[in-house]
Amino acid sequence: MTTGSWTPSVADYASGDRSFLVGLRPQDALALPLDRVLEVLHRRHGDAIDVALSEEAVNLDAPLTDLPSEVRSPVAGQPDSSWLARTNMVGVNLRTVGDLGNLVKYGLTLPAAFDAIQLLPFWEPGVVKSLYGMASWHLDGSYFSDELYTVAPHLDSIERQLRAVCNLLHVTGRTVGFDVVPHTDRFAEQSLANPHLFEWMRIEEHRIVDHTDPVLDEVVHAIVTWLNERGPALEGELLPADAEALFHLDEDVRLRLLFGDPGDLHGRIARRVDLIQYLKWFGLEPVPATMAPPFRGIEIDPDREKMVVDRYRMEWPDIVISEPQFLSRVFSPMARYRFYERLDENRDWALDFERPVQAAWDYVCTHYAHARHIGNFDFMRGDMAHVQMRPDGVPAEVVDEHYDIHRAVKRHIQQAHDAPWFGYFAEAFLAGRDVFHYGEELDHLETAEADVALGDLQSYVVGDPEYLRILRRYLDDLATRRTAPAYTVMTADKDDPRFDAFYRAGNEARLMTALLLTDMPSYVGLGFEIRDVRHEPAPNEHYTKTFVFEELGESNVYPSKARFSDTFVWGTNEELFARVTALREFAEDLLTELGDRARTRWLLPPDATGLRGLVAWTQEPDSLAEGARPHLCVINYDLDAGSGYVGIPGLPADAVLTPVFSTLGAEALEQGRVVHNGYFHRLEDVCAGEGRVYVIG
Repeated sequence: MTTGSWTPSVADYASGDRSFLVGLRPQDALALPLDRVLEVLHRRHGDAIDVALSEEAVNLDAPLTDLPSEVRSPVAGQPDSSWLARTNMVGVNLRTVGDLGNLVKYGLTLPAAFDAIQLLPFWEPGVVKSLYGMASWHLDGSYFSDELYTVAPHLDSIERQLRAVCNLLHVTGRTVGFDVVPHTDRFAEQSLANPHLFEWMRIEEHRIVDHTDPVLDEVVHAIVTWLNERGPALEGELLPADAEALFHLDEDVRLRLLFGDPGDLHGRIARRVDLIQYLKWFGLEPVPATMAPPFRGIEIDPDREKMVVDRYRMEWPDIVISEPQFLSRVFSPMARYRFYERLDENRDWALDFERPVQAAWDYVCTHYAHARHIGNFDFMRGDMAHVQMRPDGVPAEVVDEHYDIHRAVKRHIQQAHDAPWFGYFAEAFLAGRDVFHYGEELDHLETAEADVALGDLQSYVVGDPEYLRILRRYLDDLATRRTAPAYTVMTADKDDPRFDAFYRAGNEARLMTALLLTDMPSYVGLGFEIRDVRHEPAPNEHYTKTFVFEELGESNVYPSKARFSDTFVWGTNEELFARVTALREFAEDLLTELGDRARTRWLLPPDATGLRGLVAWTQEPDSLAEGARPHLCVINYDLDAGSGYVGIPGLPADAVLTPVFSTLGAEALEQGRVVHNGYFHRLEDVCAGEGRVYVIG
């Protein structure tokens, strides 16, 4: 490591002067040899790096409470999960970095202010290789790092490598989260080995002809018949006498009978495909997952042109909501767990919320608790947390333990696994009242005990009136609700050609807000820091959204998401990267001075009318670290015009403002200090999209 403009930062990192390698681009970090990266980490963190990789620390049979102190969760001493509401999260799709070893390398590019890493789903994927359509509980072996194995040969499984990498992230002071997905691939090992935990339907001649409870009996009979016809996946295994005996076996035994050795991926896939074809021959399929009202009631689209034929020559018709409303959607490749019984055997697609299917709740909670154990995780992201199918919303009186599956998983891990700090980050967009049919979304999220909600600020151009209105609403909710809305900069789902216009300008304003609003959580997707400005769509390999799927080559399933390479192409926006790097360095120094409990005091809050694009805030004096100076933060969210002069109210008359930072660079700072004019402090023109910081003396 002796070349490159970032080389001097190695010494700063090792000494603790900087928490990241300043100037190291993500693509350059991934090109570094892992053993050299571990050397750099060792210079900063000493023997804790060796402990993180040790056999003791990756012993998956030992309880997490037996882990060495060096790799325990940084928040393990917290009494509850409220810490999550002050974190700055970075979302990472492992497909974009390639493997688990590369995640360690990418971490070196992130300052300590990004104190939480959220990993997108990492299980074996099913149809179209969607991350969210998990096909089994096995971790996706494509993330196995040969470099990690070379460094530590006992890291010989993807599970041990995941534990080791999370250990390393803990050593660097970061918490790590994973996805809790309340559905699977429609024909996942989970649904085929546990048909009673899912809903089923029978299709004939391009129509759903039966979706009542007795269809499950047909499915069970078909699976048992198939198993007897094909024989056990492993020679020498004895077949159960009947369906009751088969489905009373431990799940791991049943899976081996049906699909074979866990280590034989191709063999398991071949058996699963054969069983899928067998079931489809009888027209038997799981009911797909849905989103948005009315949630229930589906049919097959009569337009046969929308039929998809996969590489196994199986036909997959398009399934739609029978009486769609705004946002109604069917996720045809996925199946949701059967958390509740159905009224009148589901003849009218109605759920009976008074009769939970306890086996499904226990199954999901137990398996995700095990996943949390493997990764030594600190929090979870609840996928599709906005899905709540009760049309009457939160119950008026008693909210029972079966209100929400994400809450159930969180509670199970907190209580049964002695981890009261385990947090819940909800994938919920904080839509308007009744968009999802059940009243206010925050009422639902509070009842589900979500600590943070993703929100939807990433869906608007900075400075747009709707952006300002929503930001103001989030700040009000932050002050009054238990579930904290996040300031979301970009997500993997919003990084595709449709959203290029969001990120042509205003990126520094987004990041400055995320970092310096100290009491509001934030979220940013990987690659934002160097994302190119695009006025025309780039090839799909340049967008993280298309790496949520794995549509390689010509695709007749999701052609708009097709890629011709499995390698993510990083941006080359050096100007943005330089400005982001300067902002990160400044924010690191400022946040260190302010301390970790600084509270925001708004002077000019976001204007919900959209008439004023400029905001200003400082910090409550009693929340600052000893000796810290309050600072004034000013951002002009208007991307088309400067602010003109700005009157900053609410500061003491004897306060003097000294400019110390501008997102446009040092040359953009005002000359001289700003004093009170008898009524307010007058700042001169703040440029379009500019952020500034002043020391209040």
